[in-house]
Amino acid sequence: MPTELVEVGFDLTGTGGPFLTLDDPIAGQLDNPDWLLGGTLFYDISSRVRSIELTRGKSRDLDTFSAGEAVVQLNNYDRAFDPTYEASPFYGNIVPKREVRISSNGIIQYKGVIDDWNLQYAVSGESTATFVASDGFVFFNNQTLGAGTAVVQTSGERINAILDDPFVQWPVSQRAIDTGVTVLGADVIADNTNVLTYLKLVEQTELGRFFIGKDGKAVFLDRTVAPSSSVAVSLTDDGTGIPYRDMQIVYGSEQLANEVVVSSVITTSTTTAIDEDSQVAYGIFNLTLNDLLMNTDQQLEDLAVFLAFKYSQPEYRFDSMQVELADLSPANQDKILNLELGDVVKVVFTPSKLPPAIVKYAEIIAISHEVDVETHLVTLGLATLDTGFLVLDDIVFGRLDEGNALGF
Repeated sequence: MPTELVEVGFDLTGTGGPFLTLDDPIAGQLDNPDWLLGGTLFYDISSRVRSIELTRGKSRDLDTFSAGEAVVQLNNYDRAFDPTYEASPFYGNIVPKREVRISSNGIIQYKGVIDDWNLQYAVSGESTATFVASDGFVFFNNQTLGAGTAVVQTSGERINAILDDPFVQWPVSQRAIDTGVTVLGADVIADNTNVLTYLKLVEQTELGRFFIGKDGKAVFLDRTVAPSSSVAVSLTDDGTGIPYRDMQIVYGSEQLANEVVVSSVITTSTTTAIDEDSQVAYGIFNLTLNDLLMNTDQQLEDLAVFLAFKYSQPEYRFDSMQVELADLSPANQDKILNLELGDVVKVVFTPSKLPPAIVKYAEIIAISHEVDVETHLVTLGLATLDTGFLVLDDIVFGRLDEGNALGF
């Protein structure tokens, strides 16, 4: 089993430390790491943990990312997490918006803030406390922008501008933002525009990925982030890679789109791209994206054409798979724990153990963890990379006849 660590940021100033004390010959030394400047400390509560559930990502490739959530159940037999119990070592700190960090094998898997503390008491004396936490999206969803007009800039520059906004002020140190390819127009932003809604609009306009990383950073990957077949973790059922347990396959029209309609609020234009062969074979499946922020009609047309190409056929895809970390060596545990949204994995699947195996590359679009005293189950949500951008010199993604398209 991996080693689990759950830490909550408690303000324990009132307990006396260990905090820097001016003029003290020992505790007053600025270069002594044992004495801190005070305020919030991350406190290890792992010994009290009964179970952990983490959920991050999205359910399908066409969706935008949702807020990551953590649900942690704790033993509360001594009322340590009872906000009314004055003898608790955390008294005064069992409140919403405390920071939380969750790690496995020393690799951080989640960082967010606590929304709710829920207490359960049984007549038998059994007592548990459960906290529910959300990642940085919870801040964006509760912030609004003032009225103003944006400047012409790339998608990544626009995201940084929003994060710099006086009403947002997201720390620069907590960002990993690509420059972006799509040029956004001088958008007139209405007063009280929801920050998260606007950031997701930029994500859609770029056809990129915007989410909160497991380390708590705001991450924006533009559409030029290319997959590589050489660095992918291999998940296999034939003994050649990391083994997995369950596999869910989807084959159907869930993401079929052969009539793509996109519009720009900047150019006030609407463009439609149609795949006639797909419509003859399957009927009309519409995908509409309204009020995007492209600065030119050419960008609008390029997006529509690419989407009609990518989603014109029913998709046989690996939807999700489960990996039990307790079954793996420490080295393979760490390979799974180091995976992040947007990473690429190679999957080998032999249905009913009857060859030949199906081999596909997939992008990770969701990661969840279920942890108790005996198991640590990781579920990976996948978007199969049958169609994507051409990657020069890659033996898989560099083939034009394999569904890879020239970028736009």
